[in-house]
Amino acid sequence: MIIDTKRVVEPDPPLQPDDLLVITGAGGFIGGNLVRYFRKKGFRRIRAVDKKPLPQWYIREPGVENLCLDLSIEENCRRAVEGAVEVYNLAADMGGMGFIERYRVECLRSILINTHLIESAWRAGVRRYFFSSSACAYNIQLQQDPNARALKESDAYPAWPERGYGWEKLMSEIFCQEYWAERGLKTFIARFHNVYGPYGTWDGGREKAPAAICRKVIEAIDRGDLRITIWGDGRQTRSFMYIDDCVYGIDRIMHCDELIATPINLGSSELVSINDLVSLVEKIAGVTLKREYDLNAPRGVAGRNSDNTFIKKVLGWEPSTPLEQGLRVTYHWIKEQYEARKQGRHVVE
Repeated sequence: MIIDTKRVVEPDPPLQPDDLLVITGAGGFIGGNLVRYFRKKGFRRIRAVDKKPLPQWYIREPGVENLCLDLSIEENCRRAVEGAVEVYNLAADMGGMGFIERYRVECLRSILINTHLIESAWRAGVRRYFFSSSACAYNIQLQQDPNARALKESDAYPAWPERGYGWEKLMSEIFCQEYWAERGLKTFIARFHNVYGPYGTWDGGREKAPAAICRKVIEAIDRGDLRITIWGDGRQTRSFMYIDDCVYGIDRIMHCDELIATPINLGSSELVSINDLVSLVEKIAGVTLKREYDLNAPRGVAGRNSDNTFIKKVLGWEPSTPLEQGLRVTYHWIKEQYEARKQGRHVVE
């Protein structure tokens, strides 16, 4: 499916340190890290928005305006974008495969967030609008083999995304494209491929594979029972992008006029099986575990990788943090959280 998004692109004034940036989903993993990224870049006015109570936010940066708002309600979206120059929409009800396969209705309802937020941003005169899409938007028929070829941007059509979460992402992408084509709002769309790193969900059912495996290894060592249960047969393959690459990529994509209303992969092209992912965590932990396989657990598609031809062509860059390097940082952060929780200290899971 090709959507005609051709319009004359008027140049924007240079972004200033006092321009207001709005980041939604800021109490979550990627949103919180994006707030921290822009603070470190010197932006002085950031409005961070999430529906979770503040004590449950993963990261809270000093000097940031924090708002607790449910953005599935239009009135709250209007409040969130007041005075904004740029809006980064990372708000969604989502989690790892166990969550998105079980709670499809909740995932679908996230379309209300983007629908209300992009309309509010356009009415407020926002210059640029970023939407965090997902590789779950891709046609699942192309992901039935662990050795499947990497997915390029055009592989989202003919449309057959993952039920629930994937359809929500694909429809929200179309909203972004049409707001540019019809109304002139500069929109930017990145399809994330499995983001991981510290300050993310690591327990409770919403965590993704890298964090879940790190936690399971830590638990096995702690209880002295060196076994691990792996969802599926362990042969399913994925690529995993470290959080630092993700937030830098968001910035680059948002400020590239060649990418207006153009979905683009944002992910690592380092393909790894779940079995190999477990082996990497074992290496970091200095342990070898007996593996047990739960063939009835959610496993997602058999194989998925990011084709980075387009991002390298347009930006001259791609996510490149080696998986073992990023996992090492992630493992030790989760271990610190696990031990703090055992001691009764407050942690965000």
